[in-house]
Amino acid sequence: METLLDGLAMVEGARWHDGRLWFAHWAVGEVIAVDLDGKAEVVASGPPQMGWAFDWLPDGRLVTTGDAVRVDGSVLREGGANEIVVTPGGHVLVDGIDGGFSFTEPGWIDLLSPDGTSRRLADDIRFPNGMVVTPDGSTLVVAESVGGCLTAFALHDDGLLGDRRVWAEGLGPDGIAMDAAGGIWAQTADTFAHSGDPDAPAGAVVRVLDGGEITHRVETPLPCFACTVSDEHLFLLCNEWEGIEKAAEVVARRSSRIYVVDLDAVPEI
Repeated sequence: METLLDGLAMVEGARWHDGRLWFAHWAVGEVIAVDLDGKAEVVASGPPQMGWAFDWLPDGRLVTTGDAVRVDGSVLREGGANEIVVTPGGHVLVDGIDGGFSFTEPGWIDLLSPDGTSRRLADDIRFPNGMVVTPDGSTLVVAESVGGCLTAFALHDDGLLGDRRVWAEGLGPDGIAMDAAGGIWAQTADTFAHSGDPDAPAGAVVRVLDGGEITHRVETPLPCFACTVSDEHLFLLCNEWEGIEKAAEVVARRSSRIYVVDLDAVPEI
C-alpha cells in the first residue's frame, strides 16, 4: 500500500476515468484528478460542503450533487442529493435523505430527467451512499450505510428499478466500486468506528460477490470512506472521523489521504 496523495480535507466519490483517479474534495468544493505519479489538478468545482458526488453524462458533461444537482455548473434540479450514478443508457440516478444528513430518516433513489424533473424509484433506504451498476447493465446496487448491507435492484432500459433484494449483509458500506468481474469493493463493519473494539482496524475494505461471499480484504490506517478500481489498482480514500459534530475540526487538520494498492497484492480470504 502506497500513499498517492495526502494533505487533503475530506475525500469521497472516487472514480477511475480517462486514466486518472477523480475524487470529490469535500468542504473545499473541488473535483480533483490525480495520476499514478501523484500529479493532481483541480478539474471542476463542486459545492463547498459535506456530502456530494459526481459522474459524467454520455456526452462528457459533469454532473455534481450536493445542495442541488448541476450539469457543468448549471442547476438541473433544486434540492439536495448525495451519491450519483449515470447508467449505461444515460439515465441519471441520485440518492439522498430528505432533511439532510440524518442517520435515522429513511432515504431514497430518484431518476432525473434532462428537463430537471425527477421520479422517486425507491425509498426506505437506510442512509443511501455509493451506487454502482453491474458490467452487463442489468443491476443497480446501493450501499445502505445504516442498514449495513448492499441492496440490489433490477435496472431496466428506461432507468426504472424493480426486484429489490439483498446483495450482501454484515458490512459498513459507504462509497463502493464494482470491478470488471462483477465483484463489489465495500467497507466492512468490523472496524473501530463500527465496533468500538480498540483492537479493530481503523478501516477495512473487502471484495464481495452477489450473495455475500467475500473474496479479498485490505485494511487501512484511517477509516475508508470510498474506493474505486482500475484494471490494475485499488484506490482507497481515507479520512479521520470523530463524528459529524467534529467534522469541521477534522476538515481543518487536512489529514485525509489516498492510498493505492496493486490489485494482485490484495490478500485473498
